[in-house]
Amino acid sequence: MIPPAFEYTRPTSVDEAVRTLADAGEDAKVLAGGQSLLPLLRLRLAFPELVVDVGRIPELRGIREDEGTLVIGAMTTHHDVVRHPLVRRHAGLLAAATATVADPAVRHRGTLGGSLAHADPAGDLPAVILALDATLVAVGPDGQRSIPAREFFVDYLQTALRPDELLVQVEIPARDGWGFHYEKFQRVAQAWAVVGVAALVRRDDGRIAEARIGLTNMGSTPLRAEAAEEALEGATAVGAVRRAAETAADGTRPSSDPSASPEYRAHLARVLTRRAVLAAAGMG
Repeated sequence: MIPPAFEYTRPTSVDEAVRTLADAGEDAKVLAGGQSLLPLLRLRLAFPELVVDVGRIPELRGIREDEGTLVIGAMTTHHDVVRHPLVRRHAGLLAAATATVADPAVRHRGTLGGSLAHADPAGDLPAVILALDATLVAVGPDGQRSIPAREFFVDYLQTALRPDELLVQVEIPARDGWGFHYEKFQRVAQAWAVVGVAALVRRDDGRIAEARIGLTNMGSTPLRAEAAEEALEGATAVGAVRRAAETAADGTRPSSDPSASPEYRAHLARVLTRRAVLAAAGMG
């Protein structure tokens, strides 16, 4: 399908992009890697009057370490996230989950910031960022502000970003020494996850000292399985992990669609949480 007509601009700096967004207001859409926006345009599910292409802003790309925090530019591609040694060392969960996103063609074009700003709860990376307790940094006319991942995802395809703000980077606390695993169920290869589970586990003296669990496609936003996280503290055996995983769907509101009923999604959340935690803890 042919997309609706729109104006197009390609700023070369963050300041120029922010000024452009501020002038256009809600009539503008940001184009990052294009893997989310372009399908919406072709299907006529989005009708921007102006598309702001931020692909030529060099300061939005790159990965670095800053005093125990991993800093990833919003325009960094999935391909670069997967391959970068700093990501593998300090945020292995992000590298592992990103490697499962779509296919190589999408991973070479799609960006971390674009995926997060799109905020599809069936996307793999929002739940991962939530489990990692990341902070998302936005720049607008009033300057820079930091948004905790818990506050960034507001509703289905909606974030805390204002129309005149640009997501510029993602900050992730280093999780060296934590076990991790991303487990998802999809009906066919490269499809959206029916349900996914991002698990981070820190073990101490043979027991689970801390756990972080992000849920993909279990509500209108990515979620944390807080009941399961609490139940996992102190677990030393497979049986305890199994019992904790039974609470993974507590407090969630999974949708119903042709892929799965809410009941089936809840079942998947429990099963995949058990698998992900056991793998992350080295117990399965």
